[in-house]
Amino acid sequence: MPRSLSQVVLHVVFSTKNRYPWLMQPVRGRLHAYMEATARELERCVCYRVGGVEDHVHLAIGLSRTITIADLVQHVKTSSSRWVKEQDASLEQFAWQKGYAAFSVYHPDLDRSLGYIDGQEEHHRRSSFQEEYRAFMQEQAMEFDERYVWDGYPSHGCVAP
Repeated sequence: MPRSLSQVVLHVVFSTKNRYPWLMQPVRGRLHAYMEATARELERCVCYRVGGVEDHVHLAIGLSRTITIADLVQHVKTSSSRWVKEQDASLEQFAWQKGYAAFSVYHPDLDRSLGYIDGQEEHHRRSSFQEEYRAFMQEQAMEFDERYVWDGYPSHGCVAP
């Protein structure tokens, strides 16, 4: 086969540092648009959706075959953090948590994942970020130690089985 092909869709989740509710409207909507553009510009990634609430974001991204997950997330987080801080003096202390979660999305389930991202406001009327994160980990059969998942601890506590 003379050409390399890939179809890898990720659902990436990360929160603000200490889950502080920095992302109020209208900055949140503009941030989501900025993050989408940033991901799309990076190594030909496809950004299907960005959504979230005051303290965390979800991204559905088609990963380019020429970039690692870690490099993608680092670029999006670094660039968007800088952007948020430039929006208003009250946001100059903004920061993302150190870690992130990235889950594979089976392409036929992409619409379900996009709907989930679109429904974040409604979802979080019933469920906290930590409950949501635990549910993702369990659904994906990922082993994790809660001592290392939340802010204030090393961010390397999740391992694939």
